[in-house]
Amino acid sequence: MKLLEKLKIKVKNLKKEIITLYYAYQHPRMPVLPKIIILFTLGYALSPIDLIPDFIPIFGYLDDLLILPVLITLSIKLIPHEIMEESRKKAENQPLQLKKNWFFAIVFVLIWITLLISIVLYGHFFYIKIQRQ
Repeated sequence: MKLLEKLKIKVKNLKKEIITLYYAYQHPRMPVLPKIIILFTLGYALSPIDLIPDFIPIFGYLDDLLILPVLITLSIKLIPHEIMEESRKKAENQPLQLKKNWFFAIVFVLIWITLLISIVLYGHFFYIKIQRQ
């Protein structure tokens, strides 16, 4: 089996954990830091807009093959074991269909806009600094 096929299978298995993360997030004994990471992970997973658009060659699939799996893995590692087990059982017994959320899409669009504005401003100030020398 090719490396890319193995990666796709691993990513698909990790994506199944999203429902588990949703249930873990709702757990009353969940600590605050994991809740924040899980919220960001769920937001990223459920956003209809990728942080790195898929039409960008090679980098467009980084979010599916790298960023999202890393976020899911980090979230899982931060969840206490007993809460994770309860959430996995609940996800198996009560599966639900999480829908894409446009709120998170807006958040990621705002991140891109902020990043682009920062780059433009930095470039502008750098250009002015070079011109003065």
